[in-house]
Order: sequence, then structure tokens, then C-alpha cells
Amino acid sequence: MCGRTACSLGADNLRRACAYRDRRGRHRQPDWIRAERYQPSYNKGPQSSGPVLLSRRHLEQDADSSERVLMDMRWGLVPSWFKKDDPSKMQFNTSNCRSDTMLKKSSYKGALLKGKRCVVLADGFYEWQQQSGGKQPYFIYFPQTKDAMDEGKESGEEWRGWRLLTMAGIFDCWEPPAGGEKLYTYTIITVDASKDVSFIHHRQVRAVKGMPAILDGDEAIRKWLDFAEVPTQEAVKLIQPTENIIFHPVSTFVNSIRNNAPECLARIELGVTKEVKATPSSKVMLGWLKNSQEDSPQKKENDLPRWTSQFIHSPSPKKTSAGVLQQWLGKEGEPAAKKRKA
Repeated sequence: MCGRTACSLGADNLRRACAYRDRRGRHRQPDWIRAERYQPSYNKGPQSSGPVLLSRRHLEQDADSSERVLMDMRWGLVPSWFKKDDPSKMQFNTSNCRSDTMLKKSSYKGALLKGKRCVVLADGFYEWQQQSGGKQPYFIYFPQTKDAMDEGKESGEEWRGWRLLTMAGIFDCWEPPAGGEKLYTYTIITVDASKDVSFIHHRQVRAVKGMPAILDGDEAIRKWLDFAEVPTQEAVKLIQPTENIIFHPVSTFVNSIRNNAPECLARIELGVTKEVKATPSSKVMLGWLKNSQEDSPQKKENDLPRWTSQFIHSPSPKKTSAGVLQQWLGKEGEPAAKKRKA
């Protein structure tokens, strides 16, 4: 299950971080649809809104299906066939969709067969593991390059730094029966966790049983979004567990959805303190997170770091969790959180 994420980039920086090459090989940045509604956050939960990528053809019938747009949607899918006048009256949770039932349950089947596929964007996601002293939260994300952790590097319009996590999702559009503004919503598809990323710690713990379906690399993203060229039965083959993620423990500060600050994803040392306390390596992370907020009054646009987009690179090489964490965060990986049953 995926019940909490972070997406801290401002709207313009998020657009640059999602650069891609179109069908003709041209370097493109997705246009924003209703960018003014997007609000960065270090602590997003269901019923909040978040950024997704989708094909422009969903909004413009004559558009190239390979062209991408960014849109802020509400997390928790409301099916187009829902008849009540208030979507909050839905009596079931649609924030996650299990991959083994997404073509069976009516909430998702119709939208999926119509090609309503999207990519949910995040810095990473949080999971909680049950331990003797309570639940310990962890932040889980893609392995990062050296440039991703360095501050102050600029390279024109290219984005150099933190690689966004790209999760497979399904979206739908609901219209109030009595008329009114359309509501766009999404769900995150989940899969069983790979054995290689079960996050086994030196103490005996249970492995994570489920995780978001992660699309690793632009080719997978292209196939998932281009519903006109890639039929549903072909696209669902992309929904597989991945080994290409790493993690670190964070403070219980993130437990409250009201807390929205860089400290939510700062690495902590287990067994040392329960307080929010950044290590030297996590201070680097906090540095680029704070600098990436182009909407901040303390930061001018030309002061922002420029990062190379993840979308014009091949997938990152697979690495062990402990090895990557030792390189970037200075410590070996800790166990990931225990997954709640989807």
C-alpha cells in the first residue's frame, strides 16, 4: 500500500524535471494544465491533490497521443459512473489499486480499458514498519546520481539532480449529476514487493508485502501514457515489482499529515534519537529540497539548481540498497516499513 508521498518541487521546476523526447525525437517539456492549483508538499496523503503526467489526447481529441501534459489531480479515484452528488460519500477507499484486481473491479476496469493511464510523480513515498517501540517511518525513492546531491550546479535548461519517482496510476473524470466543474482523480497501482527490496534488517522483521508499481525509465513511461499506440493488454505488462529503489529511516515527525517541512524526509539514526535531527548527508538533501522551491520568496528563479531530466536517460543501474545508501547517505540501509494490507 502507498498512503503517503512527498513532491516538493515548485510547478516550473517540476515541468523541467519531466522533460522528455517526443515521437520525432525533439526535446520537450510537458505543459501544465491548471498549474495554479498545484501545491508542493513534503507530506501528501489521500484526498490531497498531486501532480500527474498524462497524454494530451485525453484533453484534446486531435492531439498527438505521445505528447504529455502535467495536471494536478485529487488522490483517490472517483469513477465517472458515481451517481451521488458528493464524492466524499464514497464508502470505499480508492487511493490504491491492486494490480491483480484492476481489470476486475468496476472502479478501475472501465477507466483502464478506456486508456486513462497516468504517471504519479513524487520525490518518494513513506512506509511504516511495526517495531517493538512502535511504528518506524521510512522514505523510499530512486537511487540518485552524484549531481542529484550536489548544490549550486547549473546547466542551462537541463535539470540536474533528484530523480523523481514515477508511479503507474489510473485516473478518471467525474461530473456532478446536477452539473458543475469536472473532478479529475487518480489511484496508484500497487504490486507485490520484490524479494530483493524486502528490506531485511539485522533484527527479525517481516518484509514489505506491497509497493507502488514504479515505471523505471522513459520507455516504460512512454508506453504507459501513449494509450493510442499501446493497448491495455500490452501496457499492463509494464506493471512489475522493481529492485531499483533505496530507503532510509525518518522521524515520526512525518506521522502527522499536518507536518509539511523538509524534516519529514530527513534521514535519522535509529536508536540514537527520536527527534528530527539531520545528519551531514541529509543536510545536503534538505538543502536541495529547500532550494528547489522556486516559489520561495527567498529564492530567485536564476538561483535554482538545473538538473538533467530523468526522462531522457536509460533506467538507473540496479544497486543494492545498502551499497547506495552507504555511498549517498553514509550508512547502510535500514529496513523498510511494514506494509499495511491493501
